[in-house]
Amino acid sequence: MRQGWATATWLKGAGALLVAVVMGVSSAQATPVYRSVDAQGNVTFSDRPVGEKVDVGTVNTVPGQPRETRNRQAPRDAATEAEADAAASFTAYERLAIAAPGNETTLPTGAAGDTQVRVAITPELRETDKLRIVLDGEASAPARHATTFSVSGLVRGEHTLRVEVIDAEGRVRQRSAPITLYVQRASVYLPANPNNPRNTGGSGSQ
Repeated sequence: MRQGWATATWLKGAGALLVAVVMGVSSAQATPVYRSVDAQGNVTFSDRPVGEKVDVGTVNTVPGQPRETRNRQAPRDAATEAEADAAASFTAYERLAIAAPGNETTLPTGAAGDTQVRVAITPELRETDKLRIVLDGEASAPARHATTFSVSGLVRGEHTLRVEVIDAEGRVRQRSAPITLYVQRASVYLPANPNNPRNTGGSGSQ
């Protein structure tokens, strides 16, 4: 019975000691620990050199982050928050669409790939915003504070148009749904082409 009680006391003391070591003492600075047993079999742990020295092993520690590193990260975090606030402050337009030409419009022979693009936007375009026409995934011209644009020189075939809202910092804030446009652009010398010099009395015949 006494041996069992002594073992339990030893385990309790060892557990308390290990918890203290893990919480507040590093392996490099740890105070030596000694174990002793009295005449009744009681086990005692102490930092006084009585009994046998106990090796408590190495305590794993995690180094703290240097103050300089934390200070360098703060401005970046603040900048990220400022960008997020700016993005959240933008109010999308209720309507943004290409009103003309209509979707799947075919430019007639003689248009030579030129067309006027009219943008419908509600509410009215804000002073700080501009619009930009995107043709086949590329900006056709710099953004302008306008709702009517000229697109010229379209080659024969199928094209995609959309409009984008650009803010004062040049960031894209909103995009419209795309429309498809078809261009015939027949040769100027075809008889049906109104730009054929023969149809205007010109001297284009050979």
